[in-house]
Amino acid sequence: MRVSPLEAASGLLYSRGVFTSKQFRLYAVLVLLAGSFVLLYWQVLAKLVHDWGINENYSHGYLIPPLAAYLAWERRHLLTSTPPSRSWFGLVVIAGSVGVLLVGLLGAELFLSRIALLGTLVGVILFILGWPHLKMLAFPLGVLLLMIPIPAILFNQIVFPLQLVASHAGEIAVSAAGIPVLREGNVIFLANTTLEVAEACSGIRSLVSLLTLAIVFGYFTDPRPGVRVAIALSAIPVAILANALRVAGTGIAAHYYGTAAAEGFFHSFSGWIVFIAAFAMLFGVIRLLRWLLPEPIRPDAMLAPAIGSQQ
Repeated sequence: MRVSPLEAASGLLYSRGVFTSKQFRLYAVLVLLAGSFVLLYWQVLAKLVHDWGINENYSHGYLIPPLAAYLAWERRHLLTSTPPSRSWFGLVVIAGSVGVLLVGLLGAELFLSRIALLGTLVGVILFILGWPHLKMLAFPLGVLLLMIPIPAILFNQIVFPLQLVASHAGEIAVSAAGIPVLREGNVIFLANTTLEVAEACSGIRSLVSLLTLAIVFGYFTDPRPGVRVAIALSAIPVAILANALRVAGTGIAAHYYGTAAAEGFFHSFSGWIVFIAAFAMLFGVIRLLRWLLPEPIRPDAMLAPAIGSQQ
């Protein structure tokens, strides 16, 4: 009777007390799947990491995988205490994801190939561990969506309205300061200079970053799904308001100090200052939401002091 190398290695490690035979087989399958996943998606991963480095709107992408890994690690006791229940539907999800990957590669559509990467992860978890484990890992997997850049066609639909909102708010603020101003679209005309609210000044960068921070803060500060969603959605008006204040401040500074106030170091520095202000506003909104919607006191928490006093 011939013994396969996998069975021989499994028996050797089992006899030495390193792993049980079942554990060794599971780890061997996981290593094999991880290697196959990297082999299949290494081009997609390399391009994604490259885009994080050149696309300032998604420079936070480097932080998302470690964050998702930490969120999954938080669930380790619950995951290990739940017995695996393999679902063959996972193979269907994997096959569909690989099909989407091929369409994305052939059509040079980066978004599809990157979504296929997450779809394959979902399929693998479903096939090996089952639906209960996939449900436990749903939030860490959802967080990984934040590392994928928005498709260009959708990105352009979001950016231009943001440019118009920022330029309109800037016009109102500059006019309220008693400075003559004229606006045409996303271009603001002042007496001694002209300002254009370009794509980089639309606020999309701070919007994406603040949305990511709001999701993370919502997860760690409140266990209620409704409050978490409210915290995440609050990042949208906060980012728009902060960017409008930046455009208005730039217009007023350009009127008194010339175009130097809207270019170079001062322009970049103002962006950092406004983002810090936006972060402070977001933190204030979170505190306000938790004050308006206090978390109910659990009965066991109310009984704890009484029990302690009796002892």
